[in-house]
Amino acid sequence: QVQLVESGGGLVQTGGSLRLSCAAPGNIFRISNMGWYRQAPGKQRELVAGSTTGGSTNYADSVKGRFTISRDNAKNTLYLQMDSLKPEDTAVYYCNVRPVWLSSGYWGQGTQVTVSS
Repeated sequence: QVQLVESGGGLVQTGGSLRLSCAAPGNIFRISNMGWYRQAPGKQRELVAGSTTGGSTNYADSVKGRFTISRDNAKNTLYLQMDSLKPEDTAVYYCNVRPVWLSSGYWGQGTQVTVSS
């Protein structure tokens, strides 16, 4: 069983910033595509940002220009820098790490992000 450890969520005011972290085992980190997802109450889980082993990134339209996904191969950690936060960003955020040979990835435990208006 692969364990991912998320941290960095919390309560912030509109316009504020947070950085989420997701630590993954070193033996799969560099050979995995990764992403951050979120799920708000009553809504489906959605992709927020993705990062491939080749260095490509992609973002949901709703977060483009405000969120930045990055990966530190030396620390085996995935990050999501969230700036200019809005109340509609409130959700539980999950990291997903998918080794390239698997069709589905491993999930973190989730971290709550709450943006107050």
